[in-house]
Amino acid sequence: MGAMILTHFLKFVTYWAKGKFKKPREALRLALRSGGMPSGHSADMVALSTYLGLWRGFDSAIFALAVGVSIIVMFDAMNVRYAVGEMGKVLNDVSGKKMRVYAGHTLPQVIAGALLGVVVGGAVWLVLG
Repeated sequence: MGAMILTHFLKFVTYWAKGKFKKPREALRLALRSGGMPSGHSADMVALSTYLGLWRGFDSAIFALAVGVSIIVMFDAMNVRYAVGEMGKVLNDVSGKKMRVYAGHTLPQVIAGALLGVVVGGAVWLVLG
């Protein structure tokens, strides 16, 4: 969970630093929605996998299970959720309505989240021993 909080904080800082928003609330709203750089779901799952690998061993069953679930989450973020988000944009254009569209992630966003997850998982393991 710490990795996801960190990614949303990084998104907020990035949106705010770009100066596109007059109010912090606007940047915060964007930072808390799905999608964007880096992927919070990827960061959280890889942090958990990294921690479990360091704690129980990279040859343990719990690590293998965590890696499997992490791959499913990252695949879903890149493919299923991304495609649904793109289709939502098209439906909004065709229908003329403004329904909320939740975006998925691109490959670079998932990779950045995964790398952040390795760092966070390793840091938590060092702190907790």
